[in-house]
Amino acid sequence: MKRRRFLGSVLGAVALGSQPKHTASAAESNVRVPSEPLVWPIAARRRPGVPAFDGHTDTVPDIVGEIGAPPSLVIFTEGNHLMVLLSDDILGAFPAWAKSQPQYTDLDLRNILVVTLPQPIVVQMIRAGGIALGNLSLDVSRASGFYPDVALAGPDPLKQLRKLGVLEPQARYFSRNRGPALLVRKGNPLGINGLTDVARTGARLAQAAATEASTRVRNRAAIEQLIGKSAADAFFAAEVETFPGRIGITHRDVPEMIARGYADVGLTQYHLISYWVRTFPTLFELVPIAGSERFTVQIALGRVTTALRPRALNAFEEFLFSRARDVYPRYDFARMTDGEYGAALALD
Repeated sequence: MKRRRFLGSVLGAVALGSQPKHTASAAESNVRVPSEPLVWPIAARRRPGVPAFDGHTDTVPDIVGEIGAPPSLVIFTEGNHLMVLLSDDILGAFPAWAKSQPQYTDLDLRNILVVTLPQPIVVQMIRAGGIALGNLSLDVSRASGFYPDVALAGPDPLKQLRKLGVLEPQARYFSRNRGPALLVRKGNPLGINGLTDVARTGARLAQAAATEASTRVRNRAAIEQLIGKSAADAFFAAEVETFPGRIGITHRDVPEMIARGYADVGLTQYHLISYWVRTFPTLFELVPIAGSERFTVQIALGRVTTALRPRALNAFEEFLFSRARDVYPRYDFARMTDGEYGAALALD
């Protein structure tokens, strides 16, 4: 598998889960699917000679960088735009850009740490001062250095961090998605071409876990507005709420459920499904949802108060806003208008 390159090294983890609730229907039992777990591309550039664990249980795909070495910059963000943030277009290009700027040319940006977990987890790990990854616990604090300089998220999580005293009072919007879409297996064996086909075929549904309550509420509201309440009830009727190995991370769990046969169709953001299809072209297809562009979500950059690495933060903010408007649409995000891009978001 072609592996993506970035900064730092990779850590190990153990995934936990429980038993699925939904029983397969006759139509579902006729669909043959692979039983192996997905193997995600590595988003880190490793130091030569460093032992590495790439097995399914010894992989941490959502914390990127080298723990123990002094961080150059620490970014805490939601995972839904990881394919852009970790790309050669953004963080891959950032160090060279900084070197070309007289005011930043002396910055050492060799170890940028990035957390790309769901927004509720990001907020909780800052509030609790740590996170456990199987047998490994990481201290999230200013003393450890593993503490954000910048947070990239939606309005509600940023406002929660502001209440905790973490962020400055104002954030700036830099991206907007295209609304939801459907994920199906390659070949679309159940013939799902729209929302009403999900209930018609008895397809088992995968969506955000209960821990991502705001996403589930947003999904429900969008589907009800698109097809009506009764049809939405039928759409969600066969949801698979859990499966062995579920970790509560939408951008990992939903494709895993489809690939391993625990569900038949996934509901999440268009650009995430587009990323999964590009990453696993033999496993998945994207099914657009008519009218979904009405249900877009924006994310913003919030600066941490008295950041530990203020010059690196300033450089990253300047760099991001110099190109995000053009780069994000290349990854199937919506293009922002003049009024949207860089607009202020008050957090108080």
